[in-house]
Amino acid sequence: MARNAEKAMTALARFRQAQLEDGKVKERRPFLASECNELPKAEKWRRQIIGEISKKVAQIQNAGLGEFRIRDLNDEINKLLREKGHWEVRIKELGGPDYARIGPKMLDHEGKEVPGNRGYKYFGAAKDLPGVRELFEKEPVPPPRKTRAELMKDIDAEYYGYRDEDDGVLVPLEQEYEKKVIAEAVEKWKAEKENHLARGEKAEEDDINIYAVNDKESDDEDDKEKDDEGQQTFIAHVPVPSQQEIEEALVRRKKMELLQKYASETLMAQSEEAKRLLGI
Repeated sequence: MARNAEKAMTALARFRQAQLEDGKVKERRPFLASECNELPKAEKWRRQIIGEISKKVAQIQNAGLGEFRIRDLNDEINKLLREKGHWEVRIKELGGPDYARIGPKMLDHEGKEVPGNRGYKYFGAAKDLPGVRELFEKEPVPPPRKTRAELMKDIDAEYYGYRDEDDGVLVPLEQEYEKKVIAEAVEKWKAEKENHLARGEKAEEDDINIYAVNDKESDDEDDKEKDDEGQQTFIAHVPVPSQQEIEEALVRRKKMELLQKYASETLMAQSEEAKRLLGI
């Protein structure tokens, strides 16, 4: 058995080597971009990835594939995009162009930039999947707030209810209701009056004289007047100065202030002595 396996492996190795020499076997793309050390090959792998992305983007436009297939395709496209980014970084390290800066943006079939969330892009029918549509729905713009001046423009007499009678509906309704209430009040008064007459009682409203004065009230008023007359009048024992005396006192006080301010002590003493001699 070991001998036959060795023969098979040897034959397979020779066959593969022959195919590589003839160029029939395609070279596999390295798993890591850092394993490639040649710029032309790095450019080749980048173009290959772009071709695979284009095929999968064309496939994901079909909404009839089903939700799960669409999600798988969208994941594969995002994986290829990340891989393309690694190869672009490697190309820049090998001295090639910076595709991240000069490369075109990722656009959808409508020419719009592909929407995404935190670096994850959604293509074709993936944008209409449940839970994805809500991510890109824009909230409606709130209406602009009115300023105080704009609000005051709409405030008039009608705002406060002063023109409610102008509609031609409220006044007739009020008049009708008023007549109804008056009629009910009159009927109630007549019924009460008939009940009093039937029981032989006089209506209190007819007998009451609002201008009559009761004897008790008159006696109370007379007693009050007598008390007022008998009250002792108070006399002020402190003399109250007249207006003229108050003015003279103010003039004397003003003179004394001026003398204290401008006169010398000797002049003040002489003035006091003169006043004393004159008896002022």
